[in-house]
Amino acid sequence: MVRSFLGLAGYYRRFVENFSRIATPLTLLTRKGAPFVWSKACSFVIYSDASKKGLGCVLMQQGKVVAYASRQLKSHEQNYPTHDLELAAVVFAFKIWRHYLYGEKIQIFTDHKSLKYFFTHEELNMRQRRWLELVKDYDCEILYHPGKANVVADALSRKVSHSAALITRQAPLHRDLERTEIAVSVGAVTMQLAQLTVQSTLRQKIIDAQSNDPYLVEKHGLAEAGQAVGFSISSNGGILFERRLCVPSDSAVKTELLSEAHSSPFSMHPGSTKMYQDLKRVYWWRNMNREVAEFVGKCLVCQLVKAPRQKPAPLSVPEWKWENVSMDFITRLPRILRGFTVIWVVVDRLTKSAHFVPGKFTYTASKWAQLYMSEIVRLHGVPVSIISDRDARFTSKFWKGLQTAMGTRLDFSTTFHPQTDGQTERLNQVLEDMLRVWALEFLGSWDSHLHLMEFAYNNSFQATIGMTPF
Repeated sequence: MVRSFLGLAGYYRRFVENFSRIATPLTLLTRKGAPFVWSKACSFVIYSDASKKGLGCVLMQQGKVVAYASRQLKSHEQNYPTHDLELAAVVFAFKIWRHYLYGEKIQIFTDHKSLKYFFTHEELNMRQRRWLELVKDYDCEILYHPGKANVVADALSRKVSHSAALITRQAPLHRDLERTEIAVSVGAVTMQLAQLTVQSTLRQKIIDAQSNDPYLVEKHGLAEAGQAVGFSISSNGGILFERRLCVPSDSAVKTELLSEAHSSPFSMHPGSTKMYQDLKRVYWWRNMNREVAEFVGKCLVCQLVKAPRQKPAPLSVPEWKWENVSMDFITRLPRILRGFTVIWVVVDRLTKSAHFVPGKFTYTASKWAQLYMSEIVRLHGVPVSIISDRDARFTSKFWKGLQTAMGTRLDFSTTFHPQTDGQTERLNQVLEDMLRVWALEFLGSWDSHLHLMEFAYNNSFQATIGMTPF
């Protein structure tokens, strides 16, 4: 077979430079008794890459190219996340070069680092699991290669026609120019030169609105008389403070200016400090720092994409006993003769004293309100605020209306974050332990011992206050 292949290749030797040197390893194998040993010196290497336009890969051996491959993305593939696109490039290489790669040791270099852990990742979607079955047919190793060094595969994945690239570049540029609201006026046209004047319409709006602000009108008059410290008048009639344009107290103008400085493609939603520092170089108005912080704090996009960088502030310490209470329900308890299956836990946040109120799962909001009046308000008065989770009993219109009428503020814990009302959650654990102790040590229904459990808890030492609630 070796001789046959050398004969075939030799037919084209006049087209291959240094053919004899290249064919030497195969020629040596034609000697009698020469062992045919397949070493790892010529293992295959694949460089793959993907972009939003296509897939590209290069098959190499000993640093020399064996084959190139690339293709454009299909319509549904354009919706793939980056991880799946990079993996699709690897699968694409395996499919088209199967005759080279099957049964061989392969190294795959990609600029997507998380792809290194593809074989050990526990949570894969259905597409990734399907591809995993295909990739495991090959003896391959996925390695990370920085994008700047992965030049060839990167170029193949981004290869497009010149006209398409030009349109792709021009369309965003056209949209960006429209958003800047730059007015272009043409002056006198000579034979070879047209004079262009570019002027921002927003700046002119600010200057026009200054005449409607009494404070700036007053400063304008003083500046003309040379009596306003720090204020001056620009060449186009605008009022300046320390060479910065004064912004009037016009909400529409301020909103447009703040939106331009925060939400435009040229700013990309900076934080309040950065945005203030950028604006103060050109503009000035009273309470500027506070208004910038309020504007950024109300930005929905920032709230969605920016994680908080500081620990949440803890709940404030109440000033008086039973002024701030927290409450929760322990449900699905064994049904007893009186039909109780629920315990309503109400805790004072200052003294840590608590009440355990038995109830039924079928109780309506009005029934719980009656128990609230007879068991809590009768003994301690109306609280200032109540902290609870988002149980349907606490979010009902009746309960909200009752607390509004009594002047009590309702504070709900964050969804799927019970730590907000951690005090009641911890007490629930203590009470559940007491119920288990009752089941092992005492006889009778659990409601007959509930008042003893309440006494035992209120008479026990609380580390947070350094004493017992009683």
